[in-house]
Amino acid sequence: MPTPEGEQECIPVRSNDDVVRARQLVRSLAQRCKLSLVDQTKLVTAASELARNTLVYGGGGVMRTGLVRRDMRLGVAAVFEDNGPGIADVDLALTDGWTSGSGLGLGLSGARRLVDDFVLDTEVGRGTLVSVIKWAR
Repeated sequence: MPTPEGEQECIPVRSNDDVVRARQLVRSLAQRCKLSLVDQTKLVTAASELARNTLVYGGGGVMRTGLVRRDMRLGVAAVFEDNGPGIADVDLALTDGWTSGSGLGLGLSGARRLVDDFVLDTEVGRGTLVSVIKWAR
């Protein structure tokens, strides 16, 4: 696992306002990490989708984020965690176009494509944890 660089920030994800705060915090860290504008946009989009999933499907939860270092590389990590119902069929949930709600079905699969590292840990009845990292180039 990458080594944290400085402090990690944790914010609740309980409302649409929290989703906006999560997006703003990730954007700020991406700028500090000197990600390109394109990579900033990719990371912020992924974080926004994952925060919204945490709220809508997980019933709310938390986002932990911070700068990370692996070897000589610096990146931004964001972890979204909820105690919701979990995901029964992970392969299906990661399929482009599939949705359990009224969305476009691009949340998890889209987020996975937008970041460099993507880890999904879920179990029915236990909740879901999604961890993502975008590395500076």
